[in-house]
Parts: sequence; structure tokens; C-alpha cells
Amino acid sequence: MPVTALVGFTSSFAVVIAGLHAVGASRSEAASGLLALCITQGVGIIWLTRRYRMPITLAWSTPGAAFLAGTGAVTGGWPAVVGAFIVVGCAFVLTGLWPALGRLITRIPTTIAQAMLAGVLLPLCLAPVTAVRDQPWAVLPVIAVWLLVLRFASRWAVPSAFVAAAIVIACDLVRTGTAVPLSGLAPQIDLTTPHLTWQAIVGVAIPLYIITMASQNIPGVAVMASFGYAVPWRSSMAVTGVGTIIGGPAGGHAINLAAISAALAAGPDAHPDRDKRWIAASTAGWLYLVLGVASAAVVTLVAIAPPGVMETVAGLALLGILATSLTSALSEIVGREAVIATFLVAASGVSIAGIGAAFWALVVGIVIRLVLVPRKTD
Repeated sequence: MPVTALVGFTSSFAVVIAGLHAVGASRSEAASGLLALCITQGVGIIWLTRRYRMPITLAWSTPGAAFLAGTGAVTGGWPAVVGAFIVVGCAFVLTGLWPALGRLITRIPTTIAQAMLAGVLLPLCLAPVTAVRDQPWAVLPVIAVWLLVLRFASRWAVPSAFVAAAIVIACDLVRTGTAVPLSGLAPQIDLTTPHLTWQAIVGVAIPLYIITMASQNIPGVAVMASFGYAVPWRSSMAVTGVGTIIGGPAGGHAINLAAISAALAAGPDAHPDRDKRWIAASTAGWLYLVLGVASAAVVTLVAIAPPGVMETVAGLALLGILATSLTSALSEIVGREAVIATFLVAASGVSIAGIGAAFWALVVGIVIRLVLVPRKTD
């Protein structure tokens, strides 16, 4: 089903680019990362769907990219970040081979994990607000299109906002007489030699792994189960892990089981016969390979956009995830102090000992919960 890939790509590529730029990727490295993600998840989808005849859909980790966008510079620079990506891929493979690791992740309270994610997302979701103040002429049309389409066809709201942003960028180029840079539009792989640092492993790899597992892989299995499909866990973790390891040196941060977009290929809209829905997912895999060709062009588009425009698109794309995270984080009355503390630390963006706020948010939240919850439940 082409809509699965189109919605997945246009709804969140701006978040991916913002995340890679934030942790030190250059324009060419960010374009390479986007291309690597498209290729690895496309190949992974094609293999899994044909092997198991199930509509198993993969995606890049949008919450993970949002986490990177809020992380900022990492000790060791971009090579250390690439090393962290590879560690995440190894962790995925290990999760499939060693079920105890997956069970350990599920023991982290969902409310704490979701509060951490919500805190990471908050600054990004505030971007449209500040952009309206600074560039109202460029940002308000994008928000207006998003809101209108959201009312009648919600799945196309963010892709439509991207189209509106492209029109705004074109109008700005005409107004300023700026020529579109044609150099660097061809897709290319930009490899980086990975470097392992303990700061990047603790501050990037561990939170990225937890966020991706908690918000993508585990929910992805649940979504597929709701349509009657039992996802082959070990094979899925192996494919996403190996894909992340291969894509890491090229800048791909993580691929995983799709959660939201999984329903598009697994539902009855894909095909009335549930035994043939894998064809729709396989088609999405092929389309991701095609969309990868546009990776350099969309990174160039982001680079020439007026300030705040693409940040607005990224912020709008993350609103739904933020709402879901906040709802889940506050779903339990017991332990809300730990949840709020986790959220505030993650949103603060503070870095201590070269380790970003997301890791410290987890530590603070879990410690407070361990201290307070037993007292309230005795």
C-alpha cells in the first residue's frame, strides 16, 4: 500500500533530519542517514513480508529521532553518535536472541518511559508557537493547512503541511531571488567510522534503545496482534537490529517495527483478504527504496527553508505522539510525582557529565518511584 510509505516518509522525515543535525551530522551526513533508513527499512519490509506472508511494516524511530533532536552535541562528536547507533542495533539483535532483555525493558514502568518521551518531545512541539511569533507569514499557512486537513483526513494532515511548507519555501525563493542549489541533490552514502565513548553509549544508545522499544517495537507487536497477526519476534528483532547496524555508519539512527503505520497495511483497507495484506506492506517496502532517492533533495529543501518552517512541520508531526505519551504517563495516580519529575528533567535539556537529560530523567523517575510508591501502597 503506497499510502503507508508516503504517510510514513512525509510525516516525519523533518524530525529525522532535525535529530541528525542536532547530534552533529552535516547536511550530507543527514541526507545519507535518511537514505540509509529508507533502504534498510525497505529491504527489511520486503524480506519479512515475503518470508512470513504477513503485513509486517518497519519504520524509522520517529520518537528516537525526536530524542536526538533534544540531545544536542555529544562527547566524541558525530563518530561517537554513529557508534551509539551501532550499539542500539546490537541491542535489538540481543533482545531477539535473549528474551530476558526484552522482559527487563517491560519492567521499566510505562508511565516513566512515556514521561521521558513526552519531556523530550515538548521543546520540539513548542517550535510552531515560537515560529508563529518570529515568522507568522511563513508559518501560519502551514498550520492552517494542517488544521484543515486534520479535520477531514487526519492521516494526511502532516503530509499536507509538508506540501504547504514546500509552497512557502518556493514563494520565498521567488521573493528573494534565491536560486535552488542543484549540487548535492543526488543521493549518496556518506560513511563515518564509528567511535565508542561511554558518554554516547549511556547518553544516546541506552535512551534511544529504550524509547524505540517502548514506543515502537512493543506497541507494534500489539497493533499487529489486534488484527490477528503474531509477529515473529526473533526474526523481526534480528532484521531491525542488523539493519540498524548496517545503516549506522551511514547515519541511520534506528529502524523498528512500525506501530501507527502498521495498521494501514494490516487493516481491512489494505485488502479484504487478510492473507493477502502482506502484498500491501511489501509494496510499501519497495516505495521506501524509491523515496530514498529523494533524501538529498529533501535535506536541501530543509536547508533553504525560511527559519521556523520545517521546525513547524516537525512539531506538528509530533503532536500526536506527545498527546499519547502524556496520556499514558498520567494514566496512573500512584507515582505521579515520579512521572512529573521524569517529564521535567527530560524537558529541561540539562546535560551532566556529558550525558543528556533523557538518561537522567529515567534515573530520577525510577529512583523517586522506588522511594515513594512502596510507601503509598503499604
